[in-house]
Amino acid sequence: MHNVELLVNSLDYIEKHLKDNFKTVDIADACYCSKSTLEKLFHYVYATSVHEYVIRRRMMQAAELIAAQPQRSILSVATEFGYSSHEAFARAFKDIWNCNPSEFRRKKFAELYPRFREPFQEGEEYVMQRKSVDISQLYNLFNERRACYFVCCDIKSLIPINDISRKAGDLAILEAMQRMNAAAGGEDVVFRIGGDEFCILTNSRDPEYAQQVADAIKAHNGETFAYGDKDIPLTLYVVVTKFAGASLKYNELFSELHMAIKETK
Repeated sequence: MHNVELLVNSLDYIEKHLKDNFKTVDIADACYCSKSTLEKLFHYVYATSVHEYVIRRRMMQAAELIAAQPQRSILSVATEFGYSSHEAFARAFKDIWNCNPSEFRRKKFAELYPRFREPFQEGEEYVMQRKSVDISQLYNLFNERRACYFVCCDIKSLIPINDISRKAGDLAILEAMQRMNAAAGGEDVVFRIGGDEFCILTNSRDPEYAQQVADAIKAHNGETFAYGDKDIPLTLYVVVTKFAGASLKYNELFSELHMAIKETK
């Protein structure tokens, strides 16, 4: 129970203070634990450091602001997230999104780094899923589109890409999202459901439309993305699915989407 409460409290602290200047030790102090305990738990459950997670969440929210408020200056967004200069913010932003903030304005936004999902309760047990992300903010949209199709994707052989470097793996994930964004229609929504798993929630009840989106993604399988002087090929597993439950429950939907991807392998 202590570890569950620690994760819940640390994730809450991070979300509430993303625009503040804080360090990992401040989170640990607020959660009444040591910095090393918090870091070890984060690495075990989420396979990343607290610092990396904070930076990615900041840059995700900054990207959302840049996309939603094109009239705002980049410096204004940078200042809101605690950066004193445009240059420092642009470096941090490009490290995550592989483009500078002004270039990002021309791209379609998708939530590449959603909040990590907190442990959830099943009966009397708490379940901690590694690299599980929170898509609960889309629950109302899921309800509205109960009869619509999902197109789910997973990266094939991401581990060898991560073995090249963690940055190469990040670029592979970004490339996967960009391919999905390019294939998705104007009313379709791209979102992340795991470490390297993404879904498109279409706004269509037509299975042929969903299959066309899936085929457009698969048409790019084997194409490469650049990492330094390397051209790394990228292939995605792609599947079309639809929620089959009698009533829409968040955990069941989440599990069904992951199962659909698993069955393509």
